[in-house]
Amino acid sequence: MDLRPRGRVVKLVGRKSVIGTLDAALADCVAGRSRIVWIEGAAGCGKSALADALVESAAEAGATVLSAVASPDERAVPLGVVRQLLHGEQLFALPRPAGGNGTPSWAEALRVFCTEVRELSLDAPVVVCIDDVQHADVESLHYVQYLARHARSAAVLVVLTGSAHAETLDAVFTTEVMRQPHFRRVRLSLLTADEAAAVLGGEADPLCTELHRISGGNPLLMRALAEERDHRPAPAEPFAPEPGGPYAQALTTCLHRTGPVALGMARALALLGEQGSVERAARLLEIDLPTARRAVAALEAAGLLKDARFPHPGATGAVLEDAGAVLRGEMHRRAAQVLREDAGPATAVAAHLLASADEGATAVPPVTPHEVEVLREAAEELLTRDDARGAARLLELALHACEEMGAGGTEQDRAQRAGLRLRMARLTARFDPTAAERQLTALLDPRSPDRPAPEQIQQLAGLLLTQGRVAEAEELASGTESPGASPLDTVLDSPAAVSERLLQSARLTDATLTPLARAVRSLVCSDHPERAVPWSRRLLEEAQRAEAPGWTALFATLYAEALLRLGDLRGARTYATAALEALPEKNGIFPCGPTAVLIRACTAMGQYTEASRLADRQVSPRLLATLPGLSYLRARGVYHLAVNQPHAALADFLETGRLLESWNIDRPAFLPWRTDAAEALLRLGEDRQAEQLVLQQLALPDARRPWVRGISLRLRAMTGEPKWRITTLGQAIDELHRSGDRLEAARAMAELGRALQADGAPAKGSAMIRTAWNLAKDTEATALCKEILPDAPLTPERTVPAPAEGETRTKLSSSEQRVATLAAQGLTNREISAKLYLTVSTVEQHLTRVYRKLQISSRGELPLGLERDHSAPLR
Repeated sequence: MDLRPRGRVVKLVGRKSVIGTLDAALADCVAGRSRIVWIEGAAGCGKSALADALVESAAEAGATVLSAVASPDERAVPLGVVRQLLHGEQLFALPRPAGGNGTPSWAEALRVFCTEVRELSLDAPVVVCIDDVQHADVESLHYVQYLARHARSAAVLVVLTGSAHAETLDAVFTTEVMRQPHFRRVRLSLLTADEAAAVLGGEADPLCTELHRISGGNPLLMRALAEERDHRPAPAEPFAPEPGGPYAQALTTCLHRTGPVALGMARALALLGEQGSVERAARLLEIDLPTARRAVAALEAAGLLKDARFPHPGATGAVLEDAGAVLRGEMHRRAAQVLREDAGPATAVAAHLLASADEGATAVPPVTPHEVEVLREAAEELLTRDDARGAARLLELALHACEEMGAGGTEQDRAQRAGLRLRMARLTARFDPTAAERQLTALLDPRSPDRPAPEQIQQLAGLLLTQGRVAEAEELASGTESPGASPLDTVLDSPAAVSERLLQSARLTDATLTPLARAVRSLVCSDHPERAVPWSRRLLEEAQRAEAPGWTALFATLYAEALLRLGDLRGARTYATAALEALPEKNGIFPCGPTAVLIRACTAMGQYTEASRLADRQVSPRLLATLPGLSYLRARGVYHLAVNQPHAALADFLETGRLLESWNIDRPAFLPWRTDAAEALLRLGEDRQAEQLVLQQLALPDARRPWVRGISLRLRAMTGEPKWRITTLGQAIDELHRSGDRLEAARAMAELGRALQADGAPAKGSAMIRTAWNLAKDTEATALCKEILPDAPLTPERTVPAPAEGETRTKLSSSEQRVATLAAQGLTNREISAKLYLTVSTVEQHLTRVYRKLQISSRGELPLGLERDHSAPLR
């Protein structure tokens, strides 16, 4: 009778020596000699597969097979494994307690069991197979141990499978069985690279080598990886196991079969990551070090770990996913404590604290005061790595932890919470200015226990001023020393050269954000606002690269303001819109700034529907009582004036002035509310009041600035003696040309044209009006164009001779267009050269080319519509 194992056994790769041992053991059993074979191996190495194959082969050959699979869940069930062997006692009955003196003794029950098995072997060899014997109940182990010792002369083969590193293995049982002379041990090792290639059905190649590395040579994991490989339409490079796929399932199965301590160690090491060690994992689990080392040895024997590390991130992810959110949260909390005790990296400790909070751990202590400092330290370190969002999350957790500790506390506790809010306000300005605003508002709340310490007052006041909250900053600093010049004075009076030096030397960071923004605004309000354009654009691009929406919105707003100041209405509209779109929240103080630019640009472009949608919003008095709010209030007044609502406009302008005066920051270079109000008063027929406001503005120091002086002189001409109107308007135009404000210059030129017509110079006045209309059209100021020449088409018919057949019409370059425009306005070649920083010769050359392209011979023939080649860059 051939009892050699066959079927699945002979197909098991890398198990030839094992199969030979089983062959020999079965042969000895047939010859009437008892044998004990212990198949030893780690989880997933094929012990159960070998045992199943052996049982199948023996049964097919006619042997009596008694088999059982031990389970951790049934370890506490007395005689559970023995009853499995007897198929629920179908083969023979175990002795039953009869009660009283008739109850069989323990020794008698063991003898009866052994006798029954020996009698079975008289008819056919008996194979007793127990899989995972380390999980067997104690009573059943006594029966197996007795059988192994007393059935040496019977045809009985006892096959046991187990792990050398099993946590629950009975040492007495193991020793007693191994000391039997007919005992044989078979060790299942991990697959070699060549054996792994055989499992994969091919020769060793780079992919096979990678799969062998990931599996650690564990056959179960190797087959799972092979399944993933075979079911992928196109193998990824490099190969990575699928989350939740066959490999992840096989891995977690191996871990659970290795035992609870080994499972816990695997989870602890996976969670600790680069900071992990056996000693730290043991402390995290609160187990002794020898136990932890045995568990790691079991995991390494199964190929699940190598040098206490998982071979692939996919393994780490599968282990942690299997743990569940609650357990992960508690382990992260304990990991943070262990690392902090070891003075581990602050970022690693903080990462575990944050992960614990994210997982919603509740069965652990809250963040301690010492750990709050760790979170702050880690946040600053993340900022040096440009991980601002990660830093913000850590500071948010620190602040939340401080609040959980109690609203009161010592002065130091309150100062700590205030300091966290101040840092959060600076940091969250990167992403959400409205969130930063809320942090400062919380500190100003009289009911808040987080009142800042005296040394924090100046920092808080500075942040409030950055947000334009002048009144609140003044109130906060009212008890301190006199601050001297106001922050707005500092911005407006800073020399352009100083601002540009700062812009050249500083990189955009949380610390430099405020000074850089003030430097750009200083240039916007200076005598050369065109200098603000390249700097604001550069900082905008830098903010976009930093993926900081708050910064992006800030510098897009400043860029839009610079463009609006120069009369580039379309550009101002575009970038003000971009600023609003960058904001995650559209409420709060900050959106007032870009909205103000958008209202003024849309109003000047004649887009009253869009301007009305923005201007008719309900804005709280709290928001209006800020610098961005005042810009909005002024823009709303400009819109009301444009749609012939002078009373509403006047109310907005006067309220703007009232607030500026109450804060002692009344600077026309920032908001010229007096000339705005004078314009509204003129519409209402209140010429005397309008004149008084204009004279007041001309008497202020800011009137020495070209822009302020230019707009003031234009209104002075309209309110003063008619005989001085032409002279005054000429001066206004000169100042406005110097300031770079093309829109205001066009407005003043139109007034001068009308004044010339009234003064008996109709031809000269008409030419000036035509020039003003041209300039307004160039800025796309549709509303002003219609005001200057109501009947003139905004898209006039061609005034330049059509090109001859086969000839392509040549457009003007940007330089030629600028020179021609100034020439049409009546400027001499020398004046044009000074205005555009060109030589007189260059101006003459440009004009010569313009005449040739337009087929004209003099300045007087320059047409209304000068078409520029938009493919050429502006210079």
